[in-house]
Amino acid sequence: MGTITINIKDEVEKEFRDIVKSVHGTKKGDLGRALTEALQKWISDKKQDKIARNALKLIEQDFDFGKRLYKHRYELYER
Repeated sequence: MGTITINIKDEVEKEFRDIVKSVHGTKKGDLGRALTEALQKWISDKKQDKIARNALKLIEQDFDFGKRLYKHRYELYER
């Protein structure tokens, strides 16, 4: 298990602690579990953003259809 020392704004800390208290309680380890959950969500969101950006880049690229009626993807949508 790792240890991270961070500095955050007092208002953010107070609000986070209040929410952790209302959701998880005040037992030992509740703050760490909530922070781990928040970090995992942040990591997941960033990974999804990267996947979405990569998918959009692929969509923007032309695709060679070979000997078909359409040579480029954009021709499918010209109507």
